[in-house]
Amino acid sequence: MDITNEQRAKVKGQGFLSNKDGEHFSARVITENGVLNHKQLKNLCEVAEKFGNGDVSFTSRLTLEIPGIKFSDIENVKEYVAREGMITGGTGSKIRPIVACKGTVCTFGLIDTQGLATEIHNRFFKGYADVALPHKFKIAVGGCPNNCVKPNLNDLGIVGQKRPNYNTELCKGCKKCSIIDTCPMNAASIENGKMVIDKSICNNCGKCISKCHFNAIPDGEVGYKIYLGGRWGKKIRMGSPLNNMFTKKEALDLIEKAILLYKDKGISGERFGETIDRIGIEEVNNMLISDDILKRKEEILGKANTIGGATC
Repeated sequence: MDITNEQRAKVKGQGFLSNKDGEHFSARVITENGVLNHKQLKNLCEVAEKFGNGDVSFTSRLTLEIPGIKFSDIENVKEYVAREGMITGGTGSKIRPIVACKGTVCTFGLIDTQGLATEIHNRFFKGYADVALPHKFKIAVGGCPNNCVKPNLNDLGIVGQKRPNYNTELCKGCKKCSIIDTCPMNAASIENGKMVIDKSICNNCGKCISKCHFNAIPDGEVGYKIYLGGRWGKKIRMGSPLNNMFTKKEALDLIEKAILLYKDKGISGERFGETIDRIGIEEVNNMLISDDILKRKEEILGKANTIGGATC
């Protein structure tokens, strides 16, 4: 059958992307946090066998694509994946699928990345599903400063932190300091008979916690570092880090403020990083620290529809 451009655009918005042959489509299936249970995996294998070419591929944003689907089977695929609580989508000028590293189970993980990603998915990917933005908006959650999912190359990135609580009175100034030996950033040194931590180098990885034989660093404060406006691809921009370390609630609220700011101030076709550069990071920081933009939420969401500019 002949498929019109209008039909292609419509199903693309539902998560079905044209294959090179022009006749078939790939179904993009969303994962809330990069995790699927055994029933969901079995379901997708059945979809690939019944409606696709038998393959299931992974995207860089931890969604799955099933290629080789006929246009006439698109509704069947949507109904089939819904049996196990899954949906297709993840395209357009809106919040894109959330990416999270395996910090929940990883030995390096400082926060529950998958749990946080699910919260972000429900509150923003689903909650803002009908909100058009100037361009796509990508969110990534990393469990530690190893940055495996490149949070600072997303429109908004979150990185788990653990700031060491250091009691200098318990430091003995050991010639062979276990903290200095442990620190991967070489942020610790001995000065005037005491171990000191250079906060300009320390990345709050938490490796030093409980390593002192005299319990000078018994624990740490868990927090969330935020990066804004990162992007990767044809144009590259490293995310601008906010100076504060945030609580979980603050981080979630800050995501909402950033989305509202982008919808309010962004220009069609402009990525969030470009909006930040045009306004200035200091002004953006002031706007996000304040709650004024949340008070204008209904006004901003009620504005004339933003014309999205997402291409690739």
